[in-house]
Amino acid sequence: MKKLNCSIGVIVYNEIANIENLLNALEQQELENVIIDKIYVVSSASSDGTDELVQKIAKKNNKINLIIEKERNGKSSAINKFLEVAKSEILVIESGDTIPNKDTIEKLISVFSDPDVGMSGGRPLPENSDKTFIGYSVNLLWNLHHKMALHSPKLGEMIAFRNIVKKIPIESAVDEASIEAIIRKNNFSLKYLPDAIIHNKGPENISDFIKQRRRIASGHYWLEQTENYSVSSQNKFLLLKITLQELIENPFQFFFLTGTMFLEFYCRFLGWYDFNVKKKNPYKWDIASSTKKLKIRIK
Repeated sequence: MKKLNCSIGVIVYNEIANIENLLNALEQQELENVIIDKIYVVSSASSDGTDELVQKIAKKNNKINLIIEKERNGKSSAINKFLEVAKSEILVIESGDTIPNKDTIEKLISVFSDPDVGMSGGRPLPENSDKTFIGYSVNLLWNLHHKMALHSPKLGEMIAFRNIVKKIPIESAVDEASIEAIIRKNNFSLKYLPDAIIHNKGPENISDFIKQRRRIASGHYWLEQTENYSVSSQNKFLLLKITLQELIENPFQFFFLTGTMFLEFYCRFLGWYDFNVKKKNPYKWDIASSTKKLKIRIK
C-alpha cells in the first residue's frame, strides 16, 4: 500500500492545560501506512502561555510549527490559516482540547486509499462521568452522535479530508460541517470510523452545556440558510428513532434521558432564536470553561 502523507492542524485558544499532552499524543502515533509531514498549531490570541509552551516543544520537534493569530477571529478563521500553509495530500483538523488514541491517525488516514473517500472522522468519547445529570447528558449526546454517524456520517472533534478545501466561511460556527458540505459538493463520500477514538471533555454544568449547544444549533441554522446544507443530526426522524432505541436499551434512565431531550430542544430553540430573531451568528463564541479540564493520558 502506498503511504499517505498528512498535515495536522491543531486549533487552540488558551489551551496550556492540554496542548503538551495533545502534541505528545500526536508525536507518539503508531503509524504504518501514514506519514505525518507537519503539525501546525494555530493559536488565536492565546494569553495563558500556550504560545510559549508550543515554541518550547517545537525546538525539539521540527515537524511542529506555531502560527499565531494576534486577534481572535473565530475557529474558522484559524482553520483558514492552516489551509493556507498545509501542502500534504490529506489534512487533519483537531480541536486543542482533545486527545487521540495512538492508532487514531493511522485509522483516519488509511481510508483515503479508497479514491471515493473525501473525509473521515472518528468517535469522540467524553471523559465525563455519567453518574450526574449533566455528565449523563454529555455521554448520551455523544452516544447518539455515534449511532447517527453509523447511519449517516456526521464527523466532528477530529477530522481528516482531502486537500481540496481552500477556505471555509469565516462566519461558520460549525467548521467541520462546513468542510463536510464542501466535500459532499465535490462528490466525495464521508467515512465514519467508530474505532478511531478521540477523547474529549463535555460541559460539567448546565450553563456551559447550554452555551455550547446553543452555539452549535445557531451554527447549523446558519449553514442551512447560507450553504443549503444540513448535517445528519438535524434529521428529526433519525434523531427520534435512535432516541427511542436508547430508551428501549436503557429504560431505567428514563428521567435523565427525558430531561436531556428537553434541555437539547431548549438549546435548539435558543439557537433558532439567536439566528432568526436576534440575527446573531456566534462564530466567535464564549468558551465553555469546564470543557477544558481533560485529564486523560494516553499510554
